[in-house]
Amino acid sequence: MQRLKIVFSGPMGAGKTQAIASLSDISVVSTEVQNTDLDAHTKALTTVGMDYGELILDEGTSIGLYGTPGQERFNFIWSILSQGALGVIILIDHSAADPVQDLAYYLATFDKIYQGRIIVGVSQVDKMPERPFEIYRNWLEDNDRNLPIYPVDMRKKDDVLLLVETIITALEQG
Repeated sequence: MQRLKIVFSGPMGAGKTQAIASLSDISVVSTEVQNTDLDAHTKALTTVGMDYGELILDEGTSIGLYGTPGQERFNFIWSILSQGALGVIILIDHSAADPVQDLAYYLATFDKIYQGRIIVGVSQVDKMPERPFEIYRNWLEDNDRNLPIYPVDMRKKDDVLLLVETIITALEQG
Protein backbone atom coordinates (compact mmCIF):
# COMPACT_ATOMS: atom_id res chain seq x y z
CA MET A 1 0.00 0.00 0.00
CA GLN A 2 1.30 3.43 -0.96
CA ARG A 3 1.20 6.04 1.83
CA LEU A 4 0.98 9.74 1.06
CA LYS A 5 0.68 12.81 3.26
CA ILE A 6 -1.36 16.02 3.08
CA VAL A 7 -1.19 18.80 5.68
CA PHE A 8 -4.03 21.12 6.67
CA SER A 9 -2.96 24.43 8.19
CA GLY A 10 -4.42 27.84 8.91
CA PRO A 11 -5.54 30.02 11.79
CA MET A 12 -7.49 28.81 14.79
CA GLY A 13 -11.14 28.27 13.90
CA ALA A 14 -10.63 27.83 10.13
CA GLY A 15 -11.86 24.22 10.24
CA LYS A 16 -8.76 22.01 10.10
CA THR A 17 -10.02 19.47 12.65
CA GLN A 18 -13.47 19.38 11.04
CA ALA A 19 -11.99 18.97 7.54
CA ILE A 20 -9.98 15.94 8.64
CA ALA A 21 -12.98 14.47 10.48
CA SER A 22 -15.11 14.90 7.35
CA LEU A 23 -12.64 12.95 5.19
CA SER A 24 -11.07 10.38 7.46
CA ASP A 25 -11.86 6.69 7.06
CA ILE A 26 -10.51 6.03 10.57
CA SER A 27 -11.26 7.60 13.93
CA VAL A 28 -9.38 10.89 14.03
CA VAL A 29 -6.51 11.16 16.47
CA SER A 30 -6.79 14.62 17.95
CA THR A 31 -4.86 16.70 20.45
CA GLU A 32 -7.65 19.15 21.13
CA VAL A 33 -7.74 20.69 24.59
CA GLN A 34 -9.72 23.45 26.24
CA ASN A 35 -9.01 26.79 24.58
CA THR A 36 -7.27 29.14 27.01
CA ASP A 37 -6.65 31.81 24.36
CA LEU A 38 -10.18 33.21 24.14
CA ASP A 39 -8.80 36.54 22.91
CA ALA A 40 -7.68 34.80 19.70
CA HIS A 41 -10.88 32.78 19.21
CA THR A 42 -13.97 31.94 21.25
CA LYS A 43 -14.15 28.26 20.28
CA ALA A 44 -14.19 25.84 23.22
CA LEU A 45 -11.43 23.46 22.03
CA THR A 46 -8.20 23.99 20.12
CA THR A 47 -5.52 21.72 18.66
CA VAL A 48 -2.16 21.91 20.44
CA GLY A 49 -0.20 19.12 18.73
CA MET A 50 -1.80 17.78 15.59
CA ASP A 51 -4.83 16.03 14.22
CA TYR A 52 -4.45 12.84 12.22
CA GLY A 53 -6.81 10.93 9.98
CA GLU A 54 -6.53 8.69 6.92
CA LEU A 55 -8.25 8.67 3.58
CA ILE A 56 -8.08 5.34 1.75
CA LEU A 57 -8.37 5.61 -2.02
CA ASP A 58 -9.81 2.88 -4.25
CA GLU A 59 -6.44 1.80 -5.62
CA GLY A 60 -5.12 1.00 -2.13
CA THR A 61 -3.33 4.28 -1.59
CA SER A 62 -3.58 5.75 1.90
CA ILE A 63 -3.37 9.50 2.45
CA GLY A 64 -2.38 10.62 5.93
CA LEU A 65 -4.30 13.79 6.81
CA TYR A 66 -2.34 15.95 9.24
CA GLY A 67 -3.78 19.06 10.86
CA THR A 68 -1.51 21.67 12.39
CA PRO A 69 -2.40 23.73 15.43
CA GLY A 70 -3.61 27.19 14.44
CA GLN A 71 -2.00 29.16 17.23
CA GLU A 72 1.29 30.83 16.30
CA ARG A 73 2.93 29.68 19.52
CA PHE A 74 2.82 26.14 18.10
CA ASN A 75 4.20 27.12 14.67
CA PHE A 76 7.36 25.03 15.18
CA ILE A 77 5.17 21.99 14.49
CA TRP A 78 4.16 23.30 11.05
CA SER A 79 7.54 22.62 9.43
CA ILE A 80 7.83 19.21 11.08
CA LEU A 81 4.42 18.10 9.80
CA SER A 82 5.08 19.52 6.32
CA GLN A 83 8.17 17.38 5.72
CA GLY A 84 7.47 14.93 2.92
CA ALA A 85 3.93 16.21 2.31
CA LEU A 86 2.30 15.80 -1.07
CA GLY A 87 0.71 19.19 -0.52
CA VAL A 88 -0.43 21.73 2.04
CA ILE A 89 -4.01 22.96 2.26
CA ILE A 90 -4.23 26.37 3.89
CA LEU A 91 -7.65 27.04 5.37
CA ILE A 92 -8.80 30.60 5.96
CA ASP A 93 -11.81 31.67 8.06
CA HIS A 94 -13.80 34.11 5.90
CA SER A 95 -15.55 35.51 8.99
CA ALA A 96 -12.26 36.40 10.75
CA ALA A 97 -11.37 40.05 11.43
CA ASP A 98 -8.79 40.17 8.61
CA PRO A 99 -8.83 36.95 6.57
CA VAL A 100 -6.67 38.40 3.79
CA GLN A 101 -3.94 39.14 6.35
CA ASP A 102 -4.30 35.55 7.59
CA LEU A 103 -3.85 34.31 4.02
CA ALA A 104 -0.77 36.52 3.55
CA TYR A 105 0.74 35.31 6.83
CA TYR A 106 0.22 31.60 6.18
CA LEU A 107 1.49 31.79 2.60
CA ALA A 108 4.60 33.72 3.70
CA THR A 109 5.26 31.21 6.46
CA PHE A 110 4.81 28.15 4.25
CA ASP A 111 6.93 29.72 1.50
CA LYS A 112 9.80 29.54 4.00
CA ILE A 113 9.21 26.01 5.29
CA TYR A 114 7.60 24.10 2.41
CA GLN A 115 8.46 23.91 -1.29
CA GLY A 116 5.51 21.86 -2.60
CA ARG A 117 1.93 22.32 -3.75
CA ILE A 118 -0.33 24.70 -1.83
CA ILE A 119 -4.11 24.89 -2.15
CA VAL A 120 -6.32 27.42 -0.35
CA GLY A 121 -9.75 26.68 1.10
CA VAL A 122 -11.92 29.44 2.54
CA SER A 123 -14.38 28.39 5.23
CA GLN A 124 -17.22 30.16 7.05
CA VAL A 125 -18.26 32.04 3.89
CA ASP A 126 -21.90 31.73 4.97
CA LYS A 127 -21.17 33.65 8.19
CA MET A 128 -20.14 36.78 6.29
CA PRO A 129 -21.86 36.77 2.87
CA GLU A 130 -21.47 40.54 2.53
CA ARG A 131 -17.67 40.12 2.30
CA PRO A 132 -16.83 39.31 -1.34
CA PHE A 133 -14.87 36.14 -2.07
CA GLU A 134 -12.93 38.07 -4.73
CA ILE A 135 -10.80 39.69 -2.01
CA TYR A 136 -8.67 36.53 -1.95
CA ARG A 137 -8.32 36.21 -5.72
CA ASN A 138 -7.46 39.91 -5.95
CA TRP A 139 -4.79 39.57 -3.25
CA LEU A 140 -3.33 36.48 -4.93
CA GLU A 141 -3.26 38.27 -8.29
CA ASP A 142 -1.74 41.45 -6.80
CA ASN A 143 1.00 39.32 -5.23
CA ASP A 144 1.69 37.22 -8.34
CA ARG A 145 0.40 34.03 -6.71
CA ASN A 146 -1.38 31.55 -8.95
CA LEU A 147 -2.94 29.16 -6.43
CA PRO A 148 -6.18 27.20 -6.55
CA ILE A 149 -8.67 28.71 -4.07
CA TYR A 150 -12.13 27.43 -3.21
CA PRO A 151 -14.95 28.33 -0.84
CA VAL A 152 -15.55 25.19 1.24
CA ASP A 153 -17.78 23.92 4.01
CA MET A 154 -15.56 21.74 6.17
CA ARG A 155 -18.57 19.71 7.30
CA LYS A 156 -19.15 18.50 3.73
CA LYS A 157 -16.92 15.64 2.66
CA ASP A 158 -17.20 16.52 -1.04
CA ASP A 159 -16.03 20.10 -0.40
CA VAL A 160 -12.94 18.94 1.49
CA LEU A 161 -12.31 16.15 -1.02
CA LEU A 162 -12.14 18.80 -3.76
CA LEU A 163 -9.10 20.30 -2.02
CA VAL A 164 -7.35 16.92 -1.81
CA GLU A 165 -8.24 16.02 -5.41
CA THR A 166 -6.82 19.36 -6.58
CA ILE A 167 -3.44 18.47 -5.05
CA ILE A 168 -3.48 14.98 -6.56
CA THR A 169 -4.49 16.31 -10.00
CA ALA A 170 -1.72 18.93 -9.90
CA LEU A 171 0.84 16.19 -9.15
CA GLU A 172 -0.43 13.97 -11.96
CA GLN A 173 -0.06 16.86 -14.41
CA GLY A 174 3.52 17.26 -13.27
